[in-house]
Amino acid sequence: MATIRPELMAEGCSEWPCLQPDSHAHAKPWACHPNVRRLILSADIDNNDQRTNVFFSFDGIDGVGKSTQVRLFVEALRARRYDVVECRDPGSTPLGERIRDLLLTSDADTMIGRRSEMLLYMAARAQLVDDVIRPALKAGKTVVSDRYLLANVVYQGHAGGLDPAAIWQVGHVATEGVEPDCVFVLDMPPEAADRRLNRPLDRIERQGDEYRSRLRAGFLAEAASSNGRIQVVDADREIAQVQADIWRIAAEALGIH
Repeated sequence: MATIRPELMAEGCSEWPCLQPDSHAHAKPWACHPNVRRLILSADIDNNDQRTNVFFSFDGIDGVGKSTQVRLFVEALRARRYDVVECRDPGSTPLGERIRDLLLTSDADTMIGRRSEMLLYMAARAQLVDDVIRPALKAGKTVVSDRYLLANVVYQGHAGGLDPAAIWQVGHVATEGVEPDCVFVLDMPPEAADRRLNRPLDRIERQGDEYRSRLRAGFLAEAASSNGRIQVVDADREIAQVQADIWRIAAEALGIH
């Protein structure tokens, strides 16, 4: 079984220019840094004693680098010969993509109230579970989702004014209890995340600074009450340092000792 050596986490991770979000120079970005390459490939790969049908999700306020970390994490898993299914919520099904477009691009001519917004996300997620996530897990694959139910609870609940406990209940019905084994919440102050957003804001992102502050507080509150299932990762650091922490946490869920 592969062994992760903790000292590799801290060695020389301050500069990873090839892992900047807009860099596509490397087919395997994780491989450009020798310490993380050793971290991931430091021993013979043998998954016989490891879990493979593990469900991970990533969340956090917009601008924390979530898409970059999802990409690097998926590539690292595949480098270790895990059969990975990557998805996004909402999305990754024909219905989910249509709902995503409606939720993120609707304008004043198509007003969406908070409860309607929450239920649209739930509809997309139900289809995602039925068509993608549950079949993948049953087939022994590892699932990595860019957002999942926690986002609903925080965006429409903690920040949007709906009851978070009620959203968890609706979510249990929509997903039939399919929950991530481990949720990574990438955390940083909203003002730092704002500086990273170099694209037009979508409908959800245009709700103001106070809303984004409530989002961060909501994610942290849910993590504090999750008994460890929701892991907060400081994202206001170098990309390599964030990914190393993610891999350290994931190793336990995967049974890598």
